[in-house]
Formats: sequence, structure tokens, C-alpha cells
Amino acid sequence: MKIFADSGSDLPKEFFTENNVELFTLRVDLNNQQYDDILDIDPKVVYDAMREGAVPKTSQVSPEIFLNKFETLAKNDEEGIYIAFSSNLSGTYNTAVMIASQVRENYPNLKLKIIDTKCASLGHGLLVLEAVRLRDEGLPYEEIAQKITHMAEHMTQLFTVENLSYLAAGGRLSKSSAFIGGLLSIKPILHVEDGKLIPLEKIRGRKKAINRIIELMAERGGDFANKIVGISHGDDLEFAKEVQALIEDKLHPKAFEITMIGSSIGAHAGPGTIAIFFTDKDY
Repeated sequence: MKIFADSGSDLPKEFFTENNVELFTLRVDLNNQQYDDILDIDPKVVYDAMREGAVPKTSQVSPEIFLNKFETLAKNDEEGIYIAFSSNLSGTYNTAVMIASQVRENYPNLKLKIIDTKCASLGHGLLVLEAVRLRDEGLPYEEIAQKITHMAEHMTQLFTVENLSYLAAGGRLSKSSAFIGGLLSIKPILHVEDGKLIPLEKIRGRKKAINRIIELMAERGGDFANKIVGISHGDDLEFAKEVQALIEDKLHPKAFEITMIGSSIGAHAGPGTIAIFFTDKDY
């Protein structure tokens, strides 16, 4: 069985090779050059360019790549699951569905499930990690698709960004809901609802914003004893570690996954972003 994921999952390059997961790369356009996310460009390069005032653009996975992979899957009579980046943040999912239906015209036996996770970054990445675990346990692919869909519906995603203007510039947040405080210390807390970024609250100061996020985690997540918490950061590992220590102290989760937010999401969220992911208490 093949597991496909795209670079919106913010898992490191070596994860894909070590776990036999096929990577679909979104593309990043920086200073008029195009790169394949993860493969050709390090996110740090993107963050440094943004700090210098560059405005990177991103584009979805190329349709030809989907076509090649899905046709190969059908020809080899293999089963596959593609765990896709939120359809409300990228056109990638819809393109994959369109290409899969084209492939089915020639190969009606294509065994492929495409899941719109409505998740981003490590919220998406945690689903891929779980799919790998279930595959290695030997579960049938329909059952894995069902379990991952269920988990995606219960994934909570909380963010705070250093600077909302990046999200507004990239069209990932409407300018009106960017409610950019004239005071630089206003830190917004956002969450992902139905795959879209929605501002929740604005808090003065980064530390206070994180403490508020931990309160929200306790409300939404309940008991963390069996939960993995994902933390992704916009090129600020030191702060991500501080956040980890605070969460550890208050909620004692089973484990943490920490990753740098990759280029395709970082290009919109900007340096200094911190995002936290976990399954809700009803999961």
C-alpha cells in the first residue's frame, strides 16, 4: 500500500524516505525563481528572504505529478491513500481529485482514497504519522482511510503569528480579519476551522498569547496523557522549545513532535509563527 502526502504536512525530507511515504511538493516562487518545497529549498532561506522584505508566492502540486503517480498506482494494481493539505488553503486537493477521476476513465480499478484533511502543517503531519503506524500494523487501506478521516475531523490547530500582514498579503486571511493592531505587541491567536484560518482572539505579548493557547488546549483537548502534541515554528526553535516546556508542565502529553514550518506554509505565515496541534477531547 502506498501513502502519499504533500509538503503542506511540514514533515522533514528524511521522513518521507525513511517511512516509504511518497512526497508531492508544492512549489515556492522566491525572487522570480521557482523551487519544489522541501526538495529544492530550505525554509530558512525563505524566512530570511521575508525578513529582508521578499514576498514569496506558492503554487499547488503540478497536475502532471499526480497523473504519473496515480497512473502508476493503477497499472501496478496497488492501493494508495493520499493525505492532502486543506482544500481551503490550497487547490492541491481539488486538482488531485480531478486527476484521479481522469485516471479512472482509463483504469476503472484505481484503488485510491484522497482525504481532504482540512489541516495544515503538523496538524496534517500528525495524520501522516498515524497512517504510517497503521500501515505498518497491517491494516487494510479502506480502514486506514476511515481512521485518518476521523482523526482529521478531530484535529485542533492553534496558531499565533508574529506579524499578520504576511497572511493578509498572501490572501490566506482577509485584510479585514487581519485586525492588525497598531501596537506591535498585539499577538493574534488563530485556529483552523473547516480548513480555513479564523482569528480567535488578540492578546498583548507573545508569552501571554502562548499561555492563552495552553488554556485553550486544556479546554479543547481534555486529558493529554495519550496525546501527541505537534509544535511547528517559523524558524524559532528556541521559542518552540520554551513552548514545549510550558505545555509539558501544564498538560503532560504522551509525546511531542517539533518541526520547522516548511516553505509553502511559511511563505504565508512568516517568521516567528508558532502553531500547536492535537486531537480534541472527543477523539
